[in-house]
Amino acid sequence: MRVRRPHPVVIASVAALAAFSALATTAPPARASGDGAEASLPLVVPRAETPTLHDDEAGGNADADDPAIWRNSADPGRSLVIGTAKEGGLRVYDLDARPVQSLATPPGGRFNNVDLVHGLRLPAGRADIAVTTDRGNDRLRFYRIRPGAPGGPLVDITDPAAAPVFSADESEIEEQRTAYGLATWSDRATGRSYALVSRRERTSIALLELTAGADGTVGYRKVRSLDLPSAFRLPNGSSWSPCAEPGELPQVEGMVVDPANGVLYAGQEDVGIWRLRADLTSTPQLVDRVREYGVPAVYDEQSDECVAGADPGFGGSRLSADVEGLTLLTEPDGDGHLLASSQGDDTFALYDREVADANEYEGGFRVTAASAALDGSEECDGAAVLNAPLGTRYPRGLLVVQDGHDTPADGDRAATGFKFVDLGDVLDAVDD
Repeated sequence: MRVRRPHPVVIASVAALAAFSALATTAPPARASGDGAEASLPLVVPRAETPTLHDDEAGGNADADDPAIWRNSADPGRSLVIGTAKEGGLRVYDLDARPVQSLATPPGGRFNNVDLVHGLRLPAGRADIAVTTDRGNDRLRFYRIRPGAPGGPLVDITDPAAAPVFSADESEIEEQRTAYGLATWSDRATGRSYALVSRRERTSIALLELTAGADGTVGYRKVRSLDLPSAFRLPNGSSWSPCAEPGELPQVEGMVVDPANGVLYAGQEDVGIWRLRADLTSTPQLVDRVREYGVPAVYDEQSDECVAGADPGFGGSRLSADVEGLTLLTEPDGDGHLLASSQGDDTFALYDREVADANEYEGGFRVTAASAALDGSEECDGAAVLNAPLGTRYPRGLLVVQDGHDTPADGDRAATGFKFVDLGDVLDAVDD
């Protein structure tokens, strides 16, 4: 998310610190040489952008957040991009970034993240579905993708009896510590499909198995959950926790699962990127840290800001908080990259997909303005990549990134949208 949420230091329990001591006290990765190292990253420009969304009553309280790319295997040039617009619901776009369909939230709804499940078994046969977290109601919602269907390609097939993901009752839902980040996963060994869901303002991640009803609706059941740490033992022996408003813990939003090995990557916004088994049965490992990791800070109530102290040098060198949209760039030979949005400095980082190579950092880039009318991506919340031909528009694949500050500005109205980037341009830029 774009709003920085400061909080005072929170000390984790002794048991929690002990469980993660092996990874919390490791030496920090080397820093980049010079404060402006990220300025030398290659630049790419978007080919298209969606119409601006406005987060106010006049704009339908729509706020672009997270995209997903659905490939039409029968006609790749007619593939779709599905994006969340929070209170504005779901938006569907064609490859020219033109609106195809707009779906409203249910009462009280607020759609945060979206992902896809391919070939989910339903009573009428297998189907591709879009899944979204409804943060307002603490639930998941499901939409079958049917190109050419009357009224639009997405059809709501959510089980009306679906229960809240984290909340025990309506009063807990009103506190909005609800379903937030999302990644889907299909276990190749069992054929079962899952959603991994993070909790707003908490460190929890829940594993939900998707279930199909006899009437063709889709619901879920909780398998297990895991809490990432909220405080960390630093190499100098001190304890540190990210700064946010009182009572809030460092949440996770961006997540993605590598289908080849069932590995989940989870972005804890003010901490870094974690790697663990998608079934949540392994000890998480910290792949990389944000630059701000370990920096002491105290929440100032009057300014609603964090007052930071001296940087002790325990942070990373490639990510500036928040670490946001995570997506996987796969390649036919099994290679590929984990791509992360570094929201704090408007850059994107690429890591080796191979766990055996410790997800080594392999470069980065910026999405900058193509013209006065087509700007780049700033404070990116979400990203999605597909390395497959998509007709004549994107023969080498597509990268879609959220833009947290769409231009031209419109007074005080928050303006957001999605940028479409030729994946070939990204690969060429990074390889140079």
